[in-house]
Amino acid sequence: MLVHGGVVDGSGWQGVYDHLSADGYQVAVVQNPTLSLAGDVAATRQILDSLDGPAVLVGHSYGGVVITEAGSHPGVAALVYIAAFAPDKGESVSSLIADPPPGAPVPPILPPQDGFLYLDRARFAASFAADVPEKVAAFMADSQVPWGVEALEGAVSEPAWQTKPSWYLVATDDRMIPPPAQRAMSERAKATVTETPGSHAVYVSRPAVVAAVIAQAATGPTGLVPFRYGRRKRCPTTAAGRGRSVRRTAGPGPRRQH
Repeated sequence: MLVHGGVVDGSGWQGVYDHLSADGYQVAVVQNPTLSLAGDVAATRQILDSLDGPAVLVGHSYGGVVITEAGSHPGVAALVYIAAFAPDKGESVSSLIADPPPGAPVPPILPPQDGFLYLDRARFAASFAADVPEKVAAFMADSQVPWGVEALEGAVSEPAWQTKPSWYLVATDDRMIPPPAQRAMSERAKATVTETPGSHAVYVSRPAVVAAVIAQAATGPTGLVPFRYGRRKRCPTTAAGRGRSVRRTAGPGPRRQH
């Protein structure tokens, strides 16, 4: 299940969807409204309720907050964070971006308009989609979805990564969530980590890499218990056996670093 972040919608997942579908996975894309965290969690859980087996819950950017809160659903077997926020209890996007370190890129979020947020169109490509084709980045900038201030400020109550195995893809060229922040959140979550060159829109620019990480999570925490979206075969979802290994890739798929 793929959960998008703020100012975009689920159509950006199409490349990832195509790769996973071609490999035989049943894939659902959540069109979460991004008005409030509670609303986005409800939209995600509604789809989880409709599935007939365990799911890998995937979130990009703010979508990481959504899966962290929604991931306690009993149908979720694993979490995957794609250049995403992975908050702890009581944290929100607002709190996580409040005090950036000196020299860190700052997301070009414009002042709220009637309770909604947008990114500065002139800075959208450089900050969000630097490795996406120019015309695609321009379309993304011009088709932004209003992001509710309530969503930005929505705090996590019980982080699902404390009880579910997690994977994390660090986009090393990200200028929305600095890579050091991504690494810190993934380490805290004890996630299995892959690093790849890519902008914040890595799910658009490098869908094969993103799909490979999701497929890795779909084999289960130990790599010994295969499951696929929507299938009835269950696998362990506890924290037992969770480990942290770092993978870096410069090509279409992850490569183990020894």
